Amino acid sequence: MKNGYDFRRLRPWELTVAILALSAPFVLPVAAPGGASFVRAAVAQEMQQPDTSRLVSVGGAITEIIYALGEEKRLVGRDSTSVYPQAALQVPDVGYMRQLSAEGVLATNPSAIIAIAGSGPPEALTLLDNASIPFETVPDTYDGAGIVAKIKTVGAFLGVNDKAEALAAKVKADLDAAVADSTKRPAGERKRVLFILSTQSGKIMASGSGTSADAVIALSGAVNATDDFKGYKALTDEAIIEAKPDVVLMMTRGGEHAASDADLFAHPALSLTPAAKSKTIIRMDGLHLLGFDPARQAPFAN
Repeated sequence: MKNGYDFRRLRPWELTVAILALSAPFVLPVAAPGGASFVRAAVAQEMQQPDTSRLVSVGGAITEIIYALGEEKRLVGRDSTSVYPQAALQVPDVGYMRQLSAEGVLATNPSAIIAIAGSGPPEALTLLDNASIPFETVPDTYDGAGIVAKIKTVGAFLGVNDKAEALAAKVKADLDAAVADSTKRPAGERKRVLFILSTQSGKIMASGSGTSADAVIALSGAVNATDDFKGYKALTDEAIIEAKPDVVLMMTRGGEHAASDADLFAHPALSLTPAAKSKTIIRMDGLHLLGFDPARQAPFAN
């Protein structure tokens, strides 16, 4: 018995096909210069795409984006700030985003983890990194471009770029329209807004510049009444009076952090402000107000 196949027995057309088949890997780059590199790039991209079939999401805005993309079936865990949409509450809670337990996250047996920047603590993130589970950190900036970037980052990690591009385009158009409307208001008619983070022990903790509250006030076409300092800090009575807020803005909160309108405006300094005289206060869900997520709208447009 002879080894191999006797090509001398092939008919002319069969021999031509056989030669082409055997030489295809070498002929292809010549026949289609970009073909081989395109194939290699496609294969490489597929190999680099992480398995996100069992996903843990950390950060309310990130979880909301996953739902908005229609990819919520991947979720096996979410952090305690992920309370929207309502269906997210049915997903196992792995803890608060800044106080994560690596053991709690790993208990969900995730194939991938995606978290908003600022999640922690660092030692927990180190343990998760050592577990060799794909981990994506999503940048968090307080502007419209930041919302769009979050959507695209989440979409790329999940391998649904087309859906992310469509959602990002819609959100950007809606936000641009809201901002354009708010900027039509003359500067002299813009409300001065005091964002109060807490009122524990009678101390009013307010937002300065460089915060998510400051950014959403600006996007709404209003003025941050306390933008002369950075971050959050407790205000003196003099600072509250000098701020002259027309509106008090707060997150909707319960328990010991809650303060009724009556108690709030009974504060010695706040009672002397325009906001107290008109009894103007806006309370909003914290994630909707400060999360810079797909549902972001300008809350004081009127």
